[in-house]
Amino acid sequence: MRALALRALLLAALAAGLCCAALGPGFGSASAEEAFITNQLSDDLMIVDLATARAVSTIPIGGKPAGVAVSADGRFAYVTSPDAKAVTVVDAATRQVAGRVEVGGGPLGIAVAPDGKTVYVADWYAAAVRVIDTASRSVTASIAVGASPSGLAVTPDGKLLLSADRDDDSVSVVDTATRQRKTTIKVGTRPFGVTIDTEGKRAYTANVGSDDVSVIDIAEGREIGRVPVGMRPYAVALTQGRGFVTDQYGGTVSVFDVASLKPIKRINVGDYPEGINATADGKRVIVACWESNTLHIIDAAELKVVGEIKTGDGPRAFGLFLRRTE
Repeated sequence: MRALALRALLLAALAAGLCCAALGPGFGSASAEEAFITNQLSDDLMIVDLATARAVSTIPIGGKPAGVAVSADGRFAYVTSPDAKAVTVVDAATRQVAGRVEVGGGPLGIAVAPDGKTVYVADWYAAAVRVIDTASRSVTASIAVGASPSGLAVTPDGKLLLSADRDDDSVSVVDTATRQRKTTIKVGTRPFGVTIDTEGKRAYTANVGSDDVSVIDIAEGREIGRVPVGMRPYAVALTQGRGFVTDQYGGTVSVFDVASLKPIKRINVGDYPEGINATADGKRVIVACWESNTLHIIDAAELKVVGEIKTGDGPRAFGLFLRRTE
Protein backbone atom coordinates (compact mmCIF):
# COMPACT_ATOMS: atom_id res chain seq x y z
CA MET A 1 0.00 0.00 0.00
CA ARG A 2 1.17 3.49 -0.78
CA ALA A 3 3.30 5.22 1.85
CA LEU A 4 1.45 8.14 3.39
CA ALA A 5 2.76 11.59 4.29
CA LEU A 6 0.64 14.51 5.51
CA ARG A 7 0.99 17.75 3.61
CA ALA A 8 0.35 20.60 6.03
CA LEU A 9 0.03 23.36 3.47
CA LEU A 10 -2.60 21.58 1.43
CA LEU A 11 -4.54 20.63 4.53
CA ALA A 12 -4.55 24.28 5.53
CA ALA A 13 -5.81 25.19 2.09
CA LEU A 14 -8.56 22.61 2.40
CA ALA A 15 -9.58 23.97 5.80
CA ALA A 16 -9.81 27.39 4.21
CA GLY A 17 -12.39 26.04 1.80
CA LEU A 18 -10.53 24.91 -1.28
CA CYS A 19 -13.26 23.30 -3.36
CA CYS A 20 -13.61 25.30 -6.54
CA ALA A 21 -14.23 23.86 -10.00
CA ALA A 22 -12.91 24.54 -13.47
CA LEU A 23 -15.56 23.51 -15.95
CA GLY A 24 -15.36 22.68 -19.62
CA PRO A 25 -18.13 22.72 -22.23
CA GLY A 26 -21.00 20.34 -21.68
CA PHE A 27 -20.37 19.71 -18.01
CA GLY A 28 -23.70 21.20 -16.99
CA SER A 29 -25.52 18.18 -18.42
CA ALA A 30 -24.21 15.95 -15.61
CA SER A 31 -26.90 13.90 -13.91
CA ALA A 32 -28.14 14.69 -10.40
CA GLU A 33 -25.59 12.72 -8.45
CA GLU A 34 -23.19 13.15 -5.59
CA ALA A 35 -19.65 11.80 -5.38
CA PHE A 36 -18.45 10.50 -2.01
CA ILE A 37 -14.68 10.94 -2.15
CA THR A 38 -12.31 9.49 0.44
CA ASN A 39 -9.43 11.92 0.94
CA GLN A 40 -6.79 9.70 2.49
CA LEU A 41 -4.23 12.29 3.54
CA SER A 42 -6.70 14.82 4.92
CA ASP A 43 -8.56 12.03 6.75
CA ASP A 44 -12.02 12.94 5.53
CA LEU A 45 -14.89 12.20 3.18
CA MET A 46 -15.86 14.97 0.77
CA ILE A 47 -19.32 14.96 -0.81
CA VAL A 48 -19.41 16.67 -4.20
CA ASP A 49 -22.58 17.72 -6.02
CA LEU A 50 -21.79 16.83 -9.63
CA ALA A 51 -24.54 19.04 -11.06
CA THR A 52 -23.01 22.19 -9.55
CA ALA A 53 -19.45 20.83 -9.39
CA ARG A 54 -19.05 21.93 -5.80
CA ALA A 55 -18.31 20.26 -2.49
CA VAL A 56 -21.39 20.33 -0.28
CA SER A 57 -19.92 18.67 2.82
CA THR A 58 -16.65 17.46 4.29
CA ILE A 59 -16.92 14.82 7.01
CA PRO A 60 -13.97 13.92 9.29
CA ILE A 61 -13.33 10.16 9.15
CA GLY A 62 -9.78 9.45 10.37
CA GLY A 63 -7.62 6.38 9.95
CA LYS A 64 -6.55 7.22 6.38
CA PRO A 65 -9.87 6.46 4.60
CA ALA A 66 -9.51 4.64 1.28
CA GLY A 67 -12.42 2.42 0.23
CA VAL A 68 -15.99 3.64 -0.15
CA ALA A 69 -19.27 2.07 -1.19
CA VAL A 70 -22.69 3.74 -1.44
CA SER A 71 -25.69 1.47 -0.91
CA ALA A 72 -27.98 0.91 -3.91
CA ASP A 73 -30.82 2.83 -2.25
CA GLY A 74 -28.49 5.77 -1.63
CA ARG A 75 -29.15 5.86 2.11
CA PHE A 76 -25.67 5.11 3.40
CA ALA A 77 -22.03 5.34 2.43
CA TYR A 78 -19.56 2.92 4.00
CA VAL A 79 -15.92 3.99 4.32
CA THR A 80 -12.87 1.85 5.15
CA SER A 81 -10.04 3.24 7.26
CA PRO A 82 -6.99 0.94 7.10
CA ASP A 83 -5.11 2.71 9.88
CA ALA A 84 -8.12 2.73 12.22
CA LYS A 85 -9.08 -0.86 11.35
CA ALA A 86 -12.67 0.28 11.03
CA VAL A 87 -15.58 1.01 8.73
CA THR A 88 -17.44 4.29 9.16
CA VAL A 89 -21.14 4.45 8.32
CA VAL A 90 -22.28 7.78 6.88
CA ASP A 91 -25.92 8.82 6.54
CA ALA A 92 -25.96 10.14 2.99
CA ALA A 93 -29.00 12.37 3.45
CA THR A 94 -27.96 14.10 6.67
CA ARG A 95 -24.26 13.93 5.73
CA GLN A 96 -23.31 12.82 9.21
CA VAL A 97 -21.50 9.84 10.72
CA ALA A 98 -24.15 7.32 11.76
CA GLY A 99 -21.92 4.60 13.17
CA ARG A 100 -18.58 2.87 13.21
CA VAL A 101 -17.75 -0.83 12.94
CA GLU A 102 -14.46 -2.21 14.24
CA VAL A 103 -13.27 -4.84 11.77
CA GLY A 104 -9.59 -5.25 12.66
CA GLY A 105 -6.76 -6.01 10.24
CA GLY A 106 -6.36 -3.73 7.24
CA PRO A 107 -9.76 -2.93 5.70
CA LEU A 108 -9.43 -1.69 2.12
CA GLY A 109 -11.93 -2.64 -0.60
CA ILE A 110 -15.62 -2.59 0.26
CA ALA A 111 -18.91 -3.52 -1.41
CA VAL A 112 -22.57 -3.44 -0.40
CA ALA A 113 -25.03 -6.19 -1.30
CA PRO A 114 -27.80 -5.01 -3.66
CA ASP A 115 -30.42 -5.35 -0.91
CA GLY A 116 -28.33 -3.22 1.44
CA LYS A 117 -28.40 -5.78 4.24
CA THR A 118 -24.76 -6.84 4.05
CA VAL A 119 -21.44 -5.07 3.60
CA TYR A 120 -18.29 -6.93 2.55
CA VAL A 121 -14.87 -5.63 3.56
CA ALA A 122 -11.53 -6.86 2.20
CA ASP A 123 -8.94 -7.37 4.94
CA TRP A 124 -5.62 -6.74 3.18
CA TYR A 125 -3.55 -8.44 5.89
CA ALA A 126 -5.68 -11.45 6.74
CA ALA A 127 -6.54 -12.94 3.31
CA ALA A 128 -10.17 -12.63 4.33
CA VAL A 129 -13.38 -10.74 3.66
CA ARG A 130 -15.27 -9.52 6.74
CA VAL A 131 -19.06 -9.62 6.60
CA ILE A 132 -20.98 -6.80 8.26
CA ASP A 133 -24.69 -7.00 9.05
CA THR A 134 -25.99 -3.48 8.38
CA ALA A 135 -28.90 -3.76 10.84
CA SER A 136 -26.72 -4.54 13.85
CA ARG A 137 -23.62 -2.85 12.41
CA SER A 138 -21.43 -5.71 13.52
CA VAL A 139 -19.11 -8.26 11.92
CA THR A 140 -20.98 -11.55 11.66
CA ALA A 141 -18.63 -13.70 9.57
CA SER A 142 -15.23 -13.95 7.91
CA ILE A 143 -14.65 -15.52 4.48
CA ALA A 144 -11.25 -16.94 3.50
CA VAL A 145 -9.96 -15.63 0.16
CA GLY A 146 -6.52 -15.18 -1.45
CA ALA A 147 -3.55 -13.08 -0.33
CA SER A 148 -3.97 -9.30 -0.08
CA PRO A 149 -7.60 -8.93 -1.14
CA SER A 150 -8.21 -5.44 -2.49
CA GLY A 151 -11.21 -4.67 -4.71
CA LEU A 152 -14.59 -6.30 -4.10
CA ALA A 153 -17.72 -6.49 -6.27
CA VAL A 154 -21.11 -8.17 -5.91
CA THR A 155 -23.16 -9.50 -8.83
CA PRO A 156 -26.46 -7.66 -9.48
CA ASP A 157 -28.46 -10.60 -8.10
CA GLY A 158 -26.39 -10.57 -4.92
CA LYS A 159 -25.49 -14.25 -5.21
CA LEU A 160 -21.75 -13.95 -5.85
CA LEU A 161 -18.97 -11.85 -4.37
CA LEU A 162 -15.73 -11.35 -6.29
CA SER A 163 -12.49 -10.50 -4.52
CA ALA A 164 -9.37 -9.32 -6.37
CA ASP A 165 -6.58 -11.08 -4.48
CA ARG A 166 -3.57 -9.03 -5.45
CA ASP A 167 -0.70 -11.15 -4.19
CA ASP A 168 -2.19 -14.41 -5.52
CA ASP A 169 -2.75 -13.03 -9.04
CA SER A 170 -6.29 -14.31 -8.84
CA VAL A 171 -9.94 -13.55 -8.20
CA SER A 172 -11.91 -15.43 -5.56
CA VAL A 173 -15.57 -16.16 -6.35
CA VAL A 174 -17.64 -16.46 -3.18
CA ASP A 175 -21.13 -17.88 -2.75
CA THR A 176 -22.82 -15.24 -0.59
CA ALA A 177 -25.42 -17.70 0.72
CA THR A 178 -22.92 -20.21 2.08
CA ARG A 179 -20.18 -17.61 2.54
CA GLN A 180 -17.66 -20.01 1.07
CA ARG A 181 -15.19 -19.53 -1.76
CA LYS A 182 -16.44 -21.68 -4.63
CA THR A 183 -13.67 -21.10 -7.16
CA THR A 184 -10.44 -19.23 -7.87
CA ILE A 185 -9.74 -17.63 -11.25
CA LYS A 186 -6.20 -16.84 -12.35
CA VAL A 187 -5.83 -13.39 -13.92
CA GLY A 188 -3.00 -10.94 -14.64
CA THR A 189 -0.30 -9.87 -12.22
CA ARG A 190 -1.45 -8.15 -9.04
CA PRO A 191 -5.15 -7.48 -9.69
CA PHE A 192 -6.44 -4.56 -7.64
CA GLY A 193 -9.82 -3.17 -8.68
CA VAL A 194 -12.60 -5.51 -9.86
CA THR A 195 -15.79 -4.43 -11.64
CA ILE A 196 -18.84 -6.47 -12.70
CA ASP A 197 -21.03 -5.47 -15.66
CA THR A 198 -24.72 -4.64 -15.22
CA GLU A 199 -25.79 -8.04 -16.57
CA GLY A 200 -23.62 -9.88 -14.05
CA LYS A 201 -21.96 -11.85 -16.85
CA ARG A 202 -18.44 -10.44 -17.00
CA ALA A 203 -15.94 -9.03 -14.55
CA TYR A 204 -12.89 -6.90 -15.22
CA THR A 205 -9.76 -6.65 -13.06
CA ALA A 206 -7.16 -3.89 -13.24
CA ASN A 207 -3.82 -5.71 -13.02
CA VAL A 208 -1.27 -3.41 -11.44
CA GLY A 209 1.71 -5.66 -12.14
CA SER A 210 1.09 -6.61 -15.77
CA ASP A 211 -0.37 -3.30 -17.02
CA ASP A 212 -3.51 -4.89 -18.40
CA VAL A 213 -7.14 -5.72 -17.68
CA SER A 214 -8.35 -9.31 -17.33
CA VAL A 215 -11.81 -10.12 -18.64
CA ILE A 216 -13.64 -12.87 -16.74
CA ASP A 217 -16.63 -14.94 -17.77
CA ILE A 218 -18.32 -15.29 -14.38
CA ALA A 219 -20.54 -18.26 -15.26
CA GLU A 220 -17.63 -20.21 -16.72
CA GLY A 221 -15.29 -19.14 -13.94
CA ARG A 222 -12.36 -18.32 -16.21
CA GLU A 223 -10.42 -15.50 -17.80
CA ILE A 224 -11.45 -15.05 -21.43
CA GLY A 225 -9.25 -12.15 -22.50
CA ARG A 226 -6.72 -9.45 -21.69
CA VAL A 227 -6.57 -5.81 -22.71
CA PRO A 228 -3.31 -3.82 -22.57
CA VAL A 229 -3.69 -0.49 -20.78
CA GLY A 230 -1.39 2.16 -19.26
CA MET A 231 1.07 1.93 -16.39
CA ARG A 232 -0.15 0.53 -13.07
CA PRO A 233 -3.90 0.26 -13.69
CA TYR A 234 -5.97 0.67 -10.54
CA ALA A 235 -9.70 0.32 -11.27
CA VAL A 236 -12.23 -0.06 -14.10
CA ALA A 237 -15.53 1.69 -14.91
CA LEU A 238 -17.97 0.54 -17.60
CA THR A 239 -20.32 2.61 -19.72
CA GLN A 240 -21.50 2.94 -23.34
CA GLY A 241 -19.93 -0.37 -24.35
CA ARG A 242 -16.50 0.73 -23.18
CA GLY A 243 -14.17 0.12 -20.29
CA PHE A 244 -12.41 3.06 -18.64
CA VAL A 245 -9.26 2.26 -16.64
CA THR A 246 -7.25 4.52 -14.34
CA ASP A 247 -3.51 4.28 -15.08
CA GLN A 248 -1.80 5.46 -11.88
CA TYR A 249 1.70 5.99 -13.25
CA GLY A 250 0.53 7.20 -16.64
CA GLY A 251 -1.77 9.96 -15.46
CA THR A 252 -4.26 8.67 -17.99
CA VAL A 253 -7.53 6.80 -18.38
CA SER A 254 -7.28 3.98 -20.91
CA VAL A 255 -10.44 3.27 -22.91
CA PHE A 256 -11.23 -0.06 -24.58
CA ASP A 257 -14.16 -1.62 -26.43
CA VAL A 258 -15.82 -4.34 -24.31
CA ALA A 259 -17.02 -6.31 -27.35
CA SER A 260 -13.75 -6.52 -29.27
CA LEU A 261 -11.47 -5.96 -26.25
CA LYS A 262 -9.45 -3.57 -28.39
CA PRO A 263 -7.87 -0.38 -26.97
CA ILE A 264 -9.50 2.83 -28.21
CA LYS A 265 -7.77 5.79 -26.59
CA ARG A 266 -5.88 7.13 -23.59
CA ILE A 267 -7.21 10.30 -22.01
CA ASN A 268 -4.90 12.58 -20.02
CA VAL A 269 -6.26 13.36 -16.57
CA GLY A 270 -4.63 14.45 -13.28
CA ASP A 271 -1.66 12.92 -11.50
CA TYR A 272 -2.01 9.38 -10.13
CA PRO A 273 -5.64 8.58 -11.01
CA GLU A 274 -7.22 5.90 -8.83
CA GLY A 275 -10.97 5.63 -8.14
CA ILE A 276 -13.25 5.73 -11.18
CA ASN A 277 -17.04 5.43 -11.66
CA ALA A 278 -19.55 6.12 -14.42
CA THR A 279 -22.63 8.21 -13.69
CA ALA A 280 -26.02 6.48 -13.69
CA ASP A 281 -26.99 8.01 -17.03
CA GLY A 282 -23.76 6.68 -18.54
CA LYS A 283 -22.75 10.06 -19.93
CA ARG A 284 -19.88 10.91 -17.62
CA VAL A 285 -16.94 9.11 -16.01
CA ILE A 286 -15.65 10.51 -12.72
CA VAL A 287 -11.96 10.05 -11.89
CA ALA A 288 -10.24 10.73 -8.54
CA CYS A 289 -6.61 11.81 -8.94
CA TRP A 290 -4.55 11.11 -5.83
CA GLU A 291 -1.55 13.37 -6.46
CA SER A 292 -3.27 16.36 -8.04
CA ASN A 293 -6.14 16.44 -5.51
CA THR A 294 -8.81 16.63 -8.18
CA LEU A 295 -11.79 14.93 -9.72
CA HIS A 296 -11.66 14.85 -13.49
CA ILE A 297 -14.91 14.56 -15.44
CA ILE A 298 -14.80 12.69 -18.74
CA ASP A 299 -17.47 12.84 -21.44
CA ALA A 300 -18.00 9.12 -22.10
CA ALA A 301 -19.12 9.63 -25.70
CA GLU A 302 -16.57 12.22 -26.83
CA LEU A 303 -13.76 10.71 -24.71
CA LYS A 304 -12.43 14.00 -23.43
CA VAL A 305 -12.14 15.78 -20.09
CA VAL A 306 -14.92 18.33 -19.64
CA GLY A 307 -14.45 19.35 -16.02
CA GLU A 308 -12.18 19.42 -12.99
CA ILE A 309 -13.09 19.74 -9.31
CA LYS A 310 -10.74 20.31 -6.38
CA THR A 311 -10.87 17.76 -3.55
CA GLY A 312 -9.13 17.26 -0.24
CA ASP A 313 -5.66 15.77 0.06
CA GLY A 314 -5.06 12.35 -1.47
CA PRO A 315 -8.43 11.35 -3.00
CA ARG A 316 -8.65 7.59 -3.54
CA ALA A 317 -12.41 6.89 -3.83
CA PHE A 318 -11.79 3.16 -4.20
CA GLY A 319 -15.19 1.59 -4.84
CA LEU A 320 -18.67 2.61 -5.98
CA PHE A 321 -18.69 6.21 -4.78
CA LEU A 322 -21.62 7.79 -6.68
CA ARG A 323 -25.12 8.40 -5.30
CA ARG A 324 -28.20 9.49 -7.23
CA THR A 325 -30.05 12.39 -5.64
CA GLU A 326 -33.29 12.28 -7.63
